Amino acid sequence: MDLNVIWFVLIAVLYIGFFLLEGFDFGVGILLPFLGKDDKTRRMMINTIGPHWDGNEVWLLTAGGATFAAFPNWYATMFSSFYLALFLLLLTLIVRGVAFEFRSKDAHPRWRSVWDWSIFIGSLVPPLLLGVAFANMMRGMPIDATMTYTGGFFNLLNPYALVAGLMAVAICVLHGAIFLSLKTTAALQEASRKAAWRVWPITVVLVGLAIAGTYMSTNIVSHLGINPGIEPIAGIVTLLVVGYFIRKRMDVWAFIMTGLTIALTVITAFMILFPQVMVSSTDPAYSLTIYNASSSPYTLKVMTIVALIFVPIVLGYQIWSFWVFRERITESSALEY
Repeated sequence: MDLNVIWFVLIAVLYIGFFLLEGFDFGVGILLPFLGKDDKTRRMMINTIGPHWDGNEVWLLTAGGATFAAFPNWYATMFSSFYLALFLLLLTLIVRGVAFEFRSKDAHPRWRSVWDWSIFIGSLVPPLLLGVAFANMMRGMPIDATMTYTGGFFNLLNPYALVAGLMAVAICVLHGAIFLSLKTTAALQEASRKAAWRVWPITVVLVGLAIAGTYMSTNIVSHLGINPGIEPIAGIVTLLVVGYFIRKRMDVWAFIMTGLTIALTVITAFMILFPQVMVSSTDPAYSLTIYNASSSPYTLKVMTIVALIFVPIVLGYQIWSFWVFRERITESSALEY
């Protein structure tokens, strides 16, 4: 395995970490207006993710930084192609972060309502846009011989990409509802379980539509065959058994299964791409790959050494932080946010 492949895998791992951890943050934020019937309940919901959301976002920043350093041509083409979408993504993440910090600075209901809806929008838009982006990279985009995107914004809003975006949102909502059932008690815990049970079939349908769209809109058949391998099939199975665990009130296992579903979904997307990183619909020869889009071997070597040192430290810190804030949020808990 050469360094190009290693960094392709590492970037996939970073996206897995982001969707796995920030996914339940997004889900909680999307559910905020629906499960938070009063200010106390909304504060409890926000405090379940309060110690984690900013650290979880670092995975996306690191994935972007790793892409820039390891595959600069991929980074340049991707960011120019999705310029408006990524600007909107960053804007909503910024507003969401500000909302977490500002919402409890004033007790006025209108003040808090504005920031609550900011959290909702800032949690809904990012997974939608990221799902659309990954679907377009797999489907193919008009990219010419100079690795320049030649399409427009509306080229990105095709049915397959929109279904993939909605699928990403649904999985995050399901993941977030189960996370809430793990982190809360009493009425909010029951409401979270009911929400998870209602969202689960919607998620299954959207995943089914996304799978059908993948076979119709990408080169998965020629690339992986009719049987795409154990990873995508395992992802479908884990999602299906989530419903069983929700009904049995086995929240830990349900959360593990949604986490596996997210991880296997991201792995499948990168499997479809490999060794490409962006598919050209203009001419397959113009597609960006892990070789024509990469940095020099020396750069990749230095990055690998740095990653081997710091990635374990980051993982250790995140595990420690989840352990420290492992207690459930109850009505008698001291609420920071």
